[in-house]
Amino acid sequence: MALKSILIISVNKAAIQGIRDRLGTKYRIDAAHDPVEGLDKFRRKRQDITFIDLDMLQATSSRGGPPDISEALHPFRQTFPAADIVVLSSQPRIREAVDAVKAGASTYLTFPLDPVEVDHVTESLSQIKKMESELEHLRQDAWPVSLQEGARTNSPVMKEVLGKVRSVAPTKTTVLLTGETGSGKGVLARLIHAWSNRAGGPFIAVHCGAVPDTLLESEFFGHEKGAFTGAVRRKLGKFQIADSGTLFLDEIGTISPAAQVKMLQVLQERTFSRVGGEDTIEVDIRLVAATNMDLKQLCQEGRFREDLFFRLNVFPIEVPPLRERTEDIPLLLATFLDQLNRVHKKDIKTATPEVIEALRRYAWPGNIRELENLIERAYILSSGALLRKEGFPSEIFNFEPGSETAAGQEMPTLHQVRQEALDKVELSYLRDILARCQGRINKAAQIAGMTTRQLHNLMTKHGMRKEDYK
Repeated sequence: MALKSILIISVNKAAIQGIRDRLGTKYRIDAAHDPVEGLDKFRRKRQDITFIDLDMLQATSSRGGPPDISEALHPFRQTFPAADIVVLSSQPRIREAVDAVKAGASTYLTFPLDPVEVDHVTESLSQIKKMESELEHLRQDAWPVSLQEGARTNSPVMKEVLGKVRSVAPTKTTVLLTGETGSGKGVLARLIHAWSNRAGGPFIAVHCGAVPDTLLESEFFGHEKGAFTGAVRRKLGKFQIADSGTLFLDEIGTISPAAQVKMLQVLQERTFSRVGGEDTIEVDIRLVAATNMDLKQLCQEGRFREDLFFRLNVFPIEVPPLRERTEDIPLLLATFLDQLNRVHKKDIKTATPEVIEALRRYAWPGNIRELENLIERAYILSSGALLRKEGFPSEIFNFEPGSETAAGQEMPTLHQVRQEALDKVELSYLRDILARCQGRINKAAQIAGMTTRQLHNLMTKHGMRKEDYK
């Protein structure tokens, strides 16, 4: 894949002219002399390589305080995630240039620019692009059937999402997947890994909300033998196990403040120490995180670190709920039936038209996960060649989208009714248990069968304070 255009963002006239002299006969070259102009030119036209002064790059950061190199790269990565960025640095600032490469830049050059090195960098990046393009086709052909099915869609909004996945997958950029529970964020995380240069490495998934507070640090970073009671042997953490591959952190918004601090350090330095250990361990991982929570809102409430949010939110992808992509229901139905047929040795290919129409009209509060569960239930109950109405709950067929009450108000969706009832039950239960425990969080959480962090989250959701029950 031949390079077509190069952008230089620099105040160093000698460097600009040197690159023009060396590459001007091969590539179209544009230049900008301040960071605002440079970012504007980058956004208006796809650049295959962008040379940018370290000072200019740091000046694109919109936050106050010391420049954050990861946040400075964010607008470039968000616009064209596969574009190559070459940082230009003075000799005394090589360490900062290396930090930029760790944060997502392709490589760096130092002043004064050596024409031979300029040639070498552009040629190397050109060859890498060519190999990535060839590997992309090979990987797509070799994808497991389940992943190939995950990449099929008839929905315009989902085609946009998959387009973003295709663009960002070959890079090492951190991806943040947002969307409702059950909407398919885990499948997209696996697609990103399968289409990346790390496809031959491990894909390690961690559901952050399922790990108790006391074990989070050990789960992520590992521990040494004897680090705490019960640590009878050394354990490798998920970050080390995922080395050279992809680490998928699901429900990232649930991690504790202490774990947030440690995770920020790993994302900045790509190094950590095991619990109870002194050795510094360096890892090479690609991070994909997912959440069904509003991390910006959590930052405003002081429950999630803003600097960690910026590290995670390099390339956000919002995954649409199933009710916004009902065009895919027939595809998903065929996929789930094919999987069930392979396991149970039946031969059910589809459902009756009445069932398919009802599935299209339903609101799907549980998204794809709810659809999969209902299809499995109907499959087990079916003795014929088609899934029929009798195998599904009656609410699927009684649902009336957009129906209105006599007063002219819109009827709430089934999901809204369920959520309202759940909130009432939660609130009543929390009031009772906190009153019995006199506001003691640890005891209340133990009785409720949850972690103290989960209990705190529920109390915050309902505007409750432990002091009111002492």
